[in-house]
This record gives sequence, C-alpha cells and structure tokens, in this order.
Amino acid sequence: MITIDGSFGEGGGQIIRTAVALSAVSGEEVTIHNIRSSRPEPGLKAQHLMSVRTAAKMTMAQVEGLKIGSTELTFKPQDIIGGHYDVDIGTAGSITLLLQCLMPAAAASKERITLDIIGGTDVAWSPSVDYMSHVLLPVLASMGLKSRIKVNQRGYYPKGGGQVRAEIAPSVLVGAELEQEQGQGQEQEQNMVHENEHDTITGISHSSNLPEHVTRRQADSAFAVLEAAGYGASIDTENSRCPSTGSGITLWNGHMGGGALGKRGLPAEKVGQAAAGEIIAELGSGAAVDVYLADQLIPYMGLAGSGSFTVREVSEHTRTNIWVVEQFLDVEFRIEKQEGGLFSIYL
Repeated sequence: MITIDGSFGEGGGQIIRTAVALSAVSGEEVTIHNIRSSRPEPGLKAQHLMSVRTAAKMTMAQVEGLKIGSTELTFKPQDIIGGHYDVDIGTAGSITLLLQCLMPAAAASKERITLDIIGGTDVAWSPSVDYMSHVLLPVLASMGLKSRIKVNQRGYYPKGGGQVRAEIAPSVLVGAELEQEQGQGQEQEQNMVHENEHDTITGISHSSNLPEHVTRRQADSAFAVLEAAGYGASIDTENSRCPSTGSGITLWNGHMGGGALGKRGLPAEKVGQAAAGEIIAELGSGAAVDVYLADQLIPYMGLAGSGSFTVREVSEHTRTNIWVVEQFLDVEFRIEKQEGGLFSIYL
C-alpha cells in the first residue's frame, strides 16, 4: 500500500486526483491522510467526492473515508471497467478537474469509456473546458491518448448545470519532447520565433443570459491587446441561454493558453485584457508549454515513462504532481534551469 501525505507541497485537491488516478492505473492501494489540512475548510469537498466515487465505480474499488470533510481516504482498486458513466458533480464543481482524475484510468481500460458529466465548464481555479479541448487534449493526442470531449451546455458558478460528454478509448501512452510551436503562417527559421507579428491566436468569448455586447466587448478588448503586442487573433463569440449565468474568454496558440472569467461588477473589457495578457506572457517567454499545462502533463509523462518540455516557471502544483507520481511509479523527474530563465523538466 502507498501512503500519501495530503498536506505535501500545494496540499490541495490535486493530490487526491493524481493519487487516485495513478492508484486506478497501477492497481496499487493508496491511503491519503491530512487531506487539504491547511485549507480553511479541510477535508474532501463535493467535487473531490464525485471524482473518487466515479473512479471507484470505474475500478470496482473499495473505498474508506468517502464523505464530505474526511481528511483520510483509502482507495483500493480492482479492474478498470469500460462502458458508460453518468456523473452529476452538483452546482458548479469543475468538470475539467474531475476529468483530470478519471482520464488516466479510462485510457488504461480495455474498453472505451464514455462519461456524461454535469457541473461547471468555466469556473475559477480550474482549466476551462475550451482550454482542455484546444491546449491539453492535442498534446495528449500526440502522446497517444485517444479522447474527445463535446460541450453540450456551459455551466458557470454558482449554479453550474454544464453538460459535457467525454469519450476515452484504450490508449498506449508514449513520451513527447515538446518544443515551442511556431504560429500559423510564421517563418520556420529558429531566429523568427520572437518576431510574432505572424502568430495567430485563436479564442472564444462566451456568455449565458447576458447581453450579446458582453461577449463582443470581451473579444474586442482581447483583440486590441494582442494586436498591440504584434499578434493576430481570431476570436469567436458564443451567446447562449443556459441554466447558469456567466461569461468568460479562452485564448490558445499551440501549447499555450490564457483565459479569464467575468463576474458581477467587472467590466467585460477587463476580462478580455486579462486573458490576452496571460497568453502574451506565456508566448513571450519562449517556453514550450504554459505554466498550467506543465502540471497537467506530469502524470501522463510518468505513465509514458519519458518526455520533456520547457516552462517559464515551475509552479507548486507541478512540483507536487511530480512528487505524487514518483511515489507510484519507478520514475524520477529532473528540473534544470536554463540560461535565460526557462526551466527544463525531463523524464
């Protein structure tokens, strides 16, 4: 049995998701203690509960401590069972964070797994569903993961109600050496990397139950910031009527993304500007992947047994995920600082 200290490093829900995912794939029983012990409300929350509960169904696992507020959890998996699973996280619990826990196990199944999930598609402190679709999944596809997701309805905080279908087929993961991608139409010579006037950033500005001008203002303000920085942009708009009310914008280019969410009292222009500033900082760094993609790739690299990328900053989430992966798998990651300030992460 593997024992994980849930207070290590970042000390949040990511430890639960990664540990349960790797337990499911490896078949190793795991006990996690001190779960979210440094948080204002320690222990499991509803979102973590649904991730573990669904993983348990998929693996016929025996689970102890599966209740709200529990600070210790034991997960003992058996075989991974393919098929269809319905998951209702409740309110606006993040669908993308739930998938972080379930996708590695689903990929290790001998049969296709389909998940119909209700929850939040665009909520704070988690990747947006558009980021997952356009930044994370293309990289995972290059590593051999066969998956797709379809958004049937968006869900915003606090009501949620977003609907996403995820399909994951049995997959054999391979390592990937990620390098900075050139923008669309950009010259391929290495010395042109930072002459970014030809880079095209793609994006989507969206809202529900709000005037159409909100999505347009988000898009226009992001476009203006990107244009001033020398980037071209193509930003679609989406206006809908969903059970929940909210707005947001996600931008992407290769292995980089940026995004922001609207909230009451925050001008739409500020939302667009924040998203643009986020992706400009990443693209301007010269790194291969953005800071948020880095930590999400670590479990897949561990399962593949190889891989490398550069990143402008090694976040606490990334360091924590590395530590958890190394507890389960016979791998050892290396972090090296390069001249110029970038960090290389190798396996």
